[in-house]
Amino acid sequence: MKIIAFDAIKNAVSEMCGKAACDLPSDVLDALKNGEKKEKSERGKDFFAQYLQNAEIARTERLPLCQDTGFAVFFIEMGNQVVLDRGTVREAVNEGVREGYKKYFLRKSIVADPLFDRKNTFDNTPAVIHLDQVEGDKLHIILAPKGGGSENMSALRMLKPSEGRAGVVDFVVNSVINAGGNPCPPTIVGVGIGGTMEYAAYMAKKALLREVGKPSHDPRYADLEAEILEKINVSGVGPQGLGGDTTALAVHIEFHPCHLASMPVAVNLNCHAARHAEVIL
Repeated sequence: MKIIAFDAIKNAVSEMCGKAACDLPSDVLDALKNGEKKEKSERGKDFFAQYLQNAEIARTERLPLCQDTGFAVFFIEMGNQVVLDRGTVREAVNEGVREGYKKYFLRKSIVADPLFDRKNTFDNTPAVIHLDQVEGDKLHIILAPKGGGSENMSALRMLKPSEGRAGVVDFVVNSVINAGGNPCPPTIVGVGIGGTMEYAAYMAKKALLREVGKPSHDPRYADLEAEILEKINVSGVGPQGLGGDTTALAVHIEFHPCHLASMPVAVNLNCHAARHAEVIL
């Protein structure tokens, strides 16, 4: 067994909060640079230049990429040989978020009750934590802060199996077009197909973690990703929803077996500042 200290997790998460807020991952930067080269509209090119300038300022001056520093969403794989010296992983992660959002002066955006008592918790907790157990002696933690603008444009439909590929394409493309400029395009489009209602939504969000533009391992779904991306980008929504050639940087699809009577499809969008950070303990 491998013993990992509670404080080691807390401290790692605290640092990840600051890093994710200020450092745009290299794959996202590369996608933005490629988008700038391909974009034909002058307004669109100007937006891409601003995105890249903003990323450089955030990196060098240690300022958040966006004022909305997001809901702290974690994807964690915990090896079956890992134990903590005290407490639980969830407790350690929330302590880290609490510390990190204060330490790095990040905006606290979480309210304690969604409907009746919408009072700010003032420390950005509780986090959303997806925790899986895997083989091994490692604890792999990924933080993907999720802003409200893009999250509010999420969509879910329980398609009839008979709607098939065309139904999936129409739903995803229309979801992105209808979102317009709200999710701060160009977006990364996460799609979950199959499973159940809640699992499709989980897959759509997890799909956003894939290296930007890396196709699905299944050639059928890779072809579907390419078709959807092409149709999104000919829509003319463009950067910030103000017209242009690049409405999305990538479409990533995850899929799972489902009930023979169902075909759930979920869409989760990430803005052009697709923030994430990770650590392995």
